[in-house]
Amino acid sequence: MLLCITPMYADDSYKTSPEYLALRDSMHHAFNSGDSLRFYPALKNLQDYLLEQNDLHAYYTQRCNEIVFQINRQRIFEAYKLASQLSKELRERQLDSEMYMAYNMLGHLNRYCGNKDAAKDCFYKVIDMMEKYGYYESMPPIYMNLVNVEIDDDPAEAERLLDKAAEIAAQYSPERVFDIQTRKALSYFNGGDIPKFLEAYKQYREGVKQGNSSVHGRSMEVYYEACMGNVDKAVDIARKELGDDGRDAITIIYERAGRWQEAYKSLKDATASADSVNNVLLSNSMQNYRDELRFYNIEREAARIRTITLAAIIVLLLLLVLALSYIVFSRRRHMRELKQAYEHALESDKMKTAFIQNMTHEVRTPLNVISGFAQVLANPELSKDESRRKEMAQLMLNNTRIITNQIEEILELSENEASGQASREDQVNVNDMLAKMVRDNETYVSPGVTLQLDSSLVSDFTIMTNRNMLTRMVNALLDNAIKNTQKGSISLQASADDSNLILSVQDSGSGIPADQAEHIFERFVKLDTFKSGLGLGLPLCRIIANRLCGSIRLDADYKDGARFVVTLPF
Repeated sequence: MLLCITPMYADDSYKTSPEYLALRDSMHHAFNSGDSLRFYPALKNLQDYLLEQNDLHAYYTQRCNEIVFQINRQRIFEAYKLASQLSKELRERQLDSEMYMAYNMLGHLNRYCGNKDAAKDCFYKVIDMMEKYGYYESMPPIYMNLVNVEIDDDPAEAERLLDKAAEIAAQYSPERVFDIQTRKALSYFNGGDIPKFLEAYKQYREGVKQGNSSVHGRSMEVYYEACMGNVDKAVDIARKELGDDGRDAITIIYERAGRWQEAYKSLKDATASADSVNNVLLSNSMQNYRDELRFYNIEREAARIRTITLAAIIVLLLLLVLALSYIVFSRRRHMRELKQAYEHALESDKMKTAFIQNMTHEVRTPLNVISGFAQVLANPELSKDESRRKEMAQLMLNNTRIITNQIEEILELSENEASGQASREDQVNVNDMLAKMVRDNETYVSPGVTLQLDSSLVSDFTIMTNRNMLTRMVNALLDNAIKNTQKGSISLQASADDSNLILSVQDSGSGIPADQAEHIFERFVKLDTFKSGLGLGLPLCRIIANRLCGSIRLDADYKDGARFVVTLPF
C-alpha cells in the first residue's frame, strides 16, 4: 500500500485556515479508505484551492497523490500516463526543486513491476533531493516506500527505515506518526510476533476513535481477523479491500494458519500476476518515462554549462574592468607620487638652503665670540686681571662646546639614521652614569637655575645597553633643557618598573604646546628661532631611543615647562 504525501511550502500561513484543513483532511480520509467516489472530488477541490494560493509545490504534490491512488487501485496504465504528464510539466516549467516527484513516481512504478533495485535507487535519489531543497515534512512517506521494498529481503533494514521515518515525522509532520506506527504493527504480524501485533492493534483502535486514519487500516483489520482465527474472513476481506497487496497478505495469513497448500496456491497466483501482460507492457512503456527523465537531465546539464559559460564571460569582463581600473588607478597614483616627489625635492632644497643659512649663523656666532675673546686675552693689559680672564675663558669653552655639539649632532644623525638596532653589550650602573652627567652639565646652566638628579633606583642598579648612545641621548635632552630654562630648575629623574628603565628630563622653562608634541621630533624644527641650535637634538634622541629598542615622548600633561620621558627595556 502506497502513502499519501503532504506538501511543505515556504509561505504556508494559509495552511492554518479552517478551509484548507477541511479540504486536506477530506482528501486524506478518502485516500486512506480507498474510496474513489470521495477521493477524486476531494482531490479536485484541494488542487483548485492550492492553485488559488499559487502554491505550485503543494499542487504538484497532490498530482502525485492522484498517481499513487491509481497505483493502489491497480490502475497502472492510468498511473503511468499521469506520471509521464507530471514529469513533462515539471521539466518544461524548469521546476528543478520539484523534480524529485517524478523520480518518486518512477520508484513506485518500478516497485510495482518487481524491479526492486531500480525502485530503491529512485527513492534514495528522492530523499537526497528533498534534503537539498528542505522538504523534510514529505520525507516520511518516502522512507515508508523503502520499507515496502525492503520488508521481504531485509526486515532489519526495514525496521531501521521505519524508525527513521518516525523520527522525521515526530519533528516535521506529527500527523504522520499514527500511520507509521500502524505500518510498524503490520511488521509484527509479518515477523510472527502476534502478541506485539495485538497490543499495537489496541493502540490503533484507540487512535481511530480519536479521529486518526491510516492507509494501512484495512490491512490491520485483515490481520486482526486472522489473529482471531477467522482466516477465511480475513482472506475474503483482503481479496476485496487490499488489491495487489492483498495477494501477499493472503499468502502470509495462510502461512500463519498452517494451511500450506492454500498458501502455496496464493503465492503461485501472486507470482503469475506479477508476470501478467499488463506488467510486461508497463515495463516496456516505462522506458518512455525513463527517456523523459534522461532528457530532463540532459537539458539541465546543458543549462548548467550555459550558466557556467555565461558566468565565465561575466568574470572575464569583470577582470577586464578591474584591469583597466587598476591601470587608471596606478597611473593616477604614479602621477601623485611624482608630484609628491617633486614637492619633496622642492622642500628638500628649501630645507638645505635653510640648513646652510642656519648652520652658518649657528657656527659663526660662537666663532665670533671665541675669536673676539681670544683677541682680548692677547691684550697684555688684562694679563693681571685673573677673574676677568677666567670669565672669558669659560665663555670661550661654552661656545666651543656649542660648535662641537652641533657638529656631533650632524655626524651622529647621519650615522644613526641608516643603522638598525644598536648593540647593547655595556653593563651600565645607571645612578653613577647619571650623576656624572649632572656634574658635567652643571657649569652650563643659567645663573639661578638648579640641575639635580632624582633617582628611585637602588644604588647598584645596572642595565645592559649601549653606554655611548645612552649618554649622548641624555646629554642632548639636558642640553635642550639648559637652553630653554632661564630660571627655576632642571631635574634628571630615573625609575623602573617590571621590565623597563624610565628616564625623564623635566624643566621649568618655556614649555611646548601639546599640538607640537610630535612636530618637535622632526629635523630642523625650532619653536624659538632665537635659541641656539640646529633643531637636530630631539630627532637624534628619538633615533637613538629606537635603536636601543625603546621610545621617547613629550609628556603633554606636564604644564610647568617641558618633560621628556625615555623608556628603555631591560
